[in-house]
Amino acid sequence: NLNGTPAGKTEALNQCIDLMAKSGKIADVETYRKGVFAREEEGTTGIGMGIAIPHCKSDAVTKAGLAAMVVKDGVDFESLDGTPAKIIFLIAAPNTEDNVHLQVLSKLSVMLMDEQFTNSLINAGSVDEFLNIIDSAEKAKDEKEAAKEAKEPVEVKKDDVFIVAVTACPTGIAHTYMAAEGIEKAAKAKNCFVKIETRGSGGAKNVLTDQEIQDADCIIVAADAQVPMDRFDGKKVIQRQVSDGINKADELVELAMSGNVPIYHSGNASASSQSQNKAGGSVGHKIYTQLMNGVSHMLQIGRA
Repeated sequence: NLNGTPAGKTEALNQCIDLMAKSGKIADVETYRKGVFAREEEGTTGIGMGIAIPHCKSDAVTKAGLAAMVVKDGVDFESLDGTPAKIIFLIAAPNTEDNVHLQVLSKLSVMLMDEQFTNSLINAGSVDEFLNIIDSAEKAKDEKEAAKEAKEPVEVKKDDVFIVAVTACPTGIAHTYMAAEGIEKAAKAKNCFVKIETRGSGGAKNVLTDQEIQDADCIIVAADAQVPMDRFDGKKVIQRQVSDGINKADELVELAMSGNVPIYHSGNASASSQSQNKAGGSVGHKIYTQLMNGVSHMLQIGRA
């Protein structure tokens, strides 16, 4: 629906759910509807920037589906930044081991961080144009990722600022990759080198090497899920929630470049990186094991 006019969030969700129902991928629409609204109770899926990505994983879903609504005048979606949602993507995920819905959400969320892409979708004149914009952006993103994978390890000159980062969230979907994209953009804008390890639904990718960690001027850990921290012992480390990688990436990169960052001491450098840190660790040095809450909880796959 490219011309949605819902009066509020509830109506917007119901209209998207009705669109999804027409796809024939929902065996029990009311059970799915309850799941979508239950997910919103956990925390808004209005991620800000005019975007909302409601979603539900449920036995009521027979096949992964995606429904979209454009609300040109915007609708109050209780978004994290307070801005009205102008584009809403609803995801239906079957309750299976299949990670199709995670891949869709991850890729889509990163593409939506491109303001030009989002504006193009909002202003699309037809469904075909809307879909073509997504297809083109997806192909461009895939090509960019392929080129990145083909690159040799980062080589940094002596006087260059080199930052490495790790992003992670408990479900390893949108937040993980949006934070990585945010930090990468901010670093490039400041003309400093950056390498980012993402710990997502498909496991750890672009993993930092020991040499890269050693060479790094600073390490940014933007995470709400467990990250192996012992490898950073003795390095300058900024630890923040994953949403800061999305909304405060410029601030994180500026802080990293300033050098005014505390040295991280693991106190357990010889231990396995897989060991779990119990709640109540030293202030500022907790390994992020808690589930997302508040701001950082916004994109967790909801329980049906």
